[in-house]
Amino acid sequence: MSKRTMGFRDMQLEVQGPTLAPGDKAPEVTLQTGFLSPYNLLEKTAGKLRLISVVPSIDTGVCDMQTRRMNEEAVKLGENVVVLTVSVDLPQAQKRWCGAAGVDRVQMLSDYKDMAFGDAYGTHVSAMRIEQRAMFVVDAADTLRYVEYVPVIGQHPNYDAALEVVKALV
Repeated sequence: MSKRTMGFRDMQLEVQGPTLAPGDKAPEVTLQTGFLSPYNLLEKTAGKLRLISVVPSIDTGVCDMQTRRMNEEAVKLGENVVVLTVSVDLPQAQKRWCGAAGVDRVQMLSDYKDMAFGDAYGTHVSAMRIEQRAMFVVDAADTLRYVEYVPVIGQHPNYDAALEVVKALV
């Protein structure tokens, strides 16, 4: 079985964790919304459709654009859809960025503590201790309905494909 990698500059970095696929059961993980504020992903969003946007670092150009786009889309998706962004940035940095960017519709979640999300969802780039850019759609029954692992760090995900799946499930 070959390992999955992510392109960064002229290197291929190994990505840890499983390669999930549509139809798989979404793993429950504990992320952080503050230094001592655990957030159980599936439990806290139970009964909702979840659009999970994963970014390496909120303070970089593509991650900034991706999160702003998800914030704009969240307004259009309605109350039955929860839009979440996961990164390894500290919760305070996420909060600061959201305030400066005017992002208020996306729930920011941090995997800084133990990389639980990265290890469970297959986005942990251990060489840099970041997440691989990815998009996941998890339905109200906790089943993955869309999975995209972006192969190059500076590349955007296929927003339209993920959003089509969300809209078809609403």
